[in-house]
Parts: sequence; structure tokens; C-alpha cells
Amino acid sequence: MPRVKRGTKRRAKRKRILDRASGYFLTKSKLYRSAKEAVERGLKFAYSGRKQRKRQYRSLWIVRIGAAAKLSGMSYNQFIHGLKVAGVELDRKILADLAVKDPSGFANLATQAKDALKVVAVEDKVARKS
Repeated sequence: MPRVKRGTKRRAKRKRILDRASGYFLTKSKLYRSAKEAVERGLKFAYSGRKQRKRQYRSLWIVRIGAAAKLSGMSYNQFIHGLKVAGVELDRKILADLAVKDPSGFANLATQAKDALKVVAVEDKVARKS
């Protein structure tokens, strides 16, 4: 089997790892072995962080919608249920944006949700009596 010296490939690989590790603390940014470990660990956190970001944004949207719904005299779950009954198909991202940037538009949605819930309550009473 012929001898393989690797030369430029090895240097390029190590340079790529050390470039990724620039800014890390102490030897993690200077020595290849510890830089490699730190970079691999960082990439694991980056992967899971991309998943967590989606969860965190959704919970932020829910908090914003809940706060705006409280101003309209409803709880979060009543508001969402009312919108579903009314047939309004806006996702939480859009609703949260409306709550922050257009409170009057959000209030209109809240009145639609309230009206839809009233209709459902009347239908429930009628169904129970018969």
C-alpha cells in the first residue's frame, strides 16, 4: 500500500476547525484537539437550540395573545376556541403580531370570538332542552 502524506488536506481540515473555534476560551481556540471537542459540543448545542427556538417563539406568541385577550375580557383558551368556532384561521404568530401592532384589529377578532361563543352557548342550551 502506498504511503499517504495528506499535507494540504490535513492542514485545511485543522484550519477549518480552528476557524470555527475562534473566540473560544483559552486553549479551546488554539490547540486542535481541545478546539475539535469544543466545536463538536457547540454544534450539538446549535442543533438542539434550533429546535428550542421554535418552542420559545410559540410560547412567546401565546403569552402575547393571552395578555391581549385579557384586555378584551377573555382568557387565552376562550379566545382561541372562539376563533376556531368563528372560522377564523389565523396562526398564533399572526395573532401575536396583531396583538402588538394593531390592538383595534385584535379587539375586532376578540368580539368575533365572543359572538361565536355566545352562539355555541345558545345552541348548547337548546340541545340540552330537547
